Parts: sequence; structure tokens; C-alpha cells
Amino acid sequence: HAKEGAHNPDQAAADMLTFVGDESVVAVVGPFNSASARAQIPVSSEAGLLQCSPSNTNPALTKGEDGAALRGGRAVNYVRVATTDDLQGPAVADYAYSNGARKVYILDSTDAYGKGIADSFEAQFITAGGTVVGRDGLPTGTTDYSAVAAEAKSLGADAIFFGGVTSDGAPLFRKALDQAGVGTLPFYGGDGIFDGTGEGSYIAISGAAAENSYASIAGSQNIPGKADFDTKFMAEFGVAAEGYAYAGYACAQIRIEGIKAAVVAGDVTREAVRSAVVDKGAAFETVIGPVTFDSVGDTSQKYISLFKVENGTWVFADEVDYTNK
Repeated sequence: HAKEGAHNPDQAAADMLTFVGDESVVAVVGPFNSASARAQIPVSSEAGLLQCSPSNTNPALTKGEDGAALRGGRAVNYVRVATTDDLQGPAVADYAYSNGARKVYILDSTDAYGKGIADSFEAQFITAGGTVVGRDGLPTGTTDYSAVAAEAKSLGADAIFFGGVTSDGAPLFRKALDQAGVGTLPFYGGDGIFDGTGEGSYIAISGAAAENSYASIAGSQNIPGKADFDTKFMAEFGVAAEGYAYAGYACAQIRIEGIKAAVVAGDVTREAVRSAVVDKGAAFETVIGPVTFDSVGDTSQKYISLFKVENGTWVFADEVDYTNK
């Protein structure tokens, strides 16, 4: 079964209700977006249905009081193989500072993902020695970014950070900056704008204005099974693997291992699969390398990769490993 939530939390919750209502579903890969996960976790948790997300990065989905509230006192059923925005935001902030940014203007999409990564970026950028000259928030559906672009220009920003996904308006903001006469400013974002070059992507919609944009991804590019995976992915789908394709496959591998363990134990129930994955302790061997989960379902892998737009495509720039930090 597959559902396309389109970054819509209400749709995501409805999709999870559909999965929960189908007794044949014993584990789910997804969702892609943190706001969607926030809507889904209480539903899947109540049903004891295992979820493995390749790409959710908002810390509050698992950590602290917020994570506990989503679980409602129930056993952990949600795990993720992407590390969190309390690392991703700072990694981008340090990278921006090392590239010479000193006076940044921040815009976020006001939702769980966009505001969260912008908050963590801001805190670290200030710690690094930079100044936030201005910050605003505009929700999904905004069409006019001329005012915030003009504000960024008037405040003398030497770099921009956007917290949100492409469909939240990142390309419209980038174009507005171009029209305001500051389109050459470095434009930083998280994994929300790292979405390839196809139709609807940040690069495709931004066009020439996408140059000098930077993005991150919560994962390593130096993974053991990459070459073999790339070949098989191209053969199957006719396009190159990128972004969270590897992490999505890792989630599928983990889900399959959970089902296999339940088969060996003699009873493929949701609880048996959930327990086999969450309570395993030992590492799962996946295409992205060995993965273990902590007590709230977060991954042992803590890599952030950074990319830059050059000549209309994303080019790998750097990688940060927070595992032992």
C-alpha cells in the first residue's frame, strides 16, 4: 500500500487511519515530512503499528516531553534513520559562517519542520559569531514574498536562511530576492529544499535564481552499498538515486527484518514486528550502514551532508559527523 500525503498533516493523519484500519498492514515506511509525522504518530502509536521514517528530522517527534506526549505513555513504535534538526540546523549554520556569512536574514514556514530547523540554525549561527539581522515566518500557501525580500535587503543581510520545504515557497522567496536586487546572496536551507532537479523541485522552479543555494541532508553520502544501489535504482526507475532514496530503502530493510523476526517467533502481529525492531538492541545492517535505535527511536547515525547548486544541479560540498560529539 502507498499513500501520497503531499506535506499535508490532515491528509497524513487520514492516511494513517487507513493503514491502521487494514489488519494486513504490520509496518509502515514514512512519512517524509515532520509535520505529517506529528499528525500520524498518535494514531500509529495507539494501534502499535511500527513506523520507520527515512527523513523526519524534527527533534520533538521523539525527544523530551513533546515526544512523550505523542506516544501518550505507550511503547515506542516510531523510529527514524535520519538524524535530527538539532544537528542539521547547526551544521548548516556553521557551514554558512565558514563561507563568510555574518549577517543572515531568516524566513521560516511556521510549521514543525520549518520553524524547528530555523530555530536551531539561528541559535548556532549566533553562537558561531554571526548576527541575525531579521526573521519572519510565512505559512504554506503564501504567494507574495516581495515584502520579506525587501526587508532582507534593507537590513543589509549578506546571506539568507529558509526553514521549510520547497512547496512552502522557497523558490518564490528566492525569486523575490532576485527581483529585489539581492538574488546573488547565498541562500541556505535544510533538506526541505534538497529535492533533486525534476518537475516541482526547488531548482526547477527557481531556475537561474537557484545558483548559489545551499542545502543539507540528514545522512551520509559515504555509504557502503551506494554504488550497487545506484546501479539497481537506475535500472528499476530510469532515474538516478538521490536524497533520501537510500534511507527509504534502509527503512524497508529494517521493516523486513522485523517481519522476519516475527515469523521466526511464530506470530506476525503488529506488536511482534514493533518489538522486534524497537527492542532489538543490536544493529540492523542496511544500505546506509549499521543502524541502531535509542530509547525513543532515534538513529545512532548522526551525519549531515551539505550541497551547493552549481550549473543547475546539486553538488556535494561537505559532510559532518556528529556521532561522537
